[in-house]
Amino acid sequence: MAADQPWAHGVYDYLKSEGVKQISYVPDAGHRVLIDKSLADPDMHSIALTTEEEGVAMAAGAWLGGQKHVLLMQSSGAGNCVNMFSLLRLGRFPFVTILSMRGDFGEGNPWQMPMGASIEGVMKACDFVVLKIDTEAEVMPTIKAAMTMAYKSHQCVAVLLTQKLLGAKSF
Repeated sequence: MAADQPWAHGVYDYLKSEGVKQISYVPDAGHRVLIDKSLADPDMHSIALTTEEEGVAMAAGAWLGGQKHVLLMQSSGAGNCVNMFSLLRLGRFPFVTILSMRGDFGEGNPWQMPMGASIEGVMKACDFVVLKIDTEAEVMPTIKAAMTMAYKSHQCVAVLLTQKLLGAKSF
């Protein structure tokens, strides 16, 4: 996994400029910079979760309270959220989640492969727009597109940070 994620600083600044006031997360090395920046920022409400589906409810509550929220999770955690995703569909809540991928390019942990191979289809089956990022050059345009699609068109958007971008974890 890459030691530093210089692109993540720009992502954080952009999310903040777009009015994101809440970030929830399950600790993950792929989101290290975003999590650390949110924790250090007194203007950001940064919430550590015990399980990913809590972040879905938090995002819906944030929207009902007039705030924007982004959920950070690992792709394997999305499987925990499938039932809660129905809340987003039925409530027509705008939603952005940024997923650090496991089980794709260069994965060495066989336990991560099944969800990694299914995540795009699972998210589409839950009515998400799925956007993938393989390179640093794709990061900002994709994050901007995700925020526009979610908060102007009331879509649920999953941004997949692939292992080509993040680097594969060794097993």
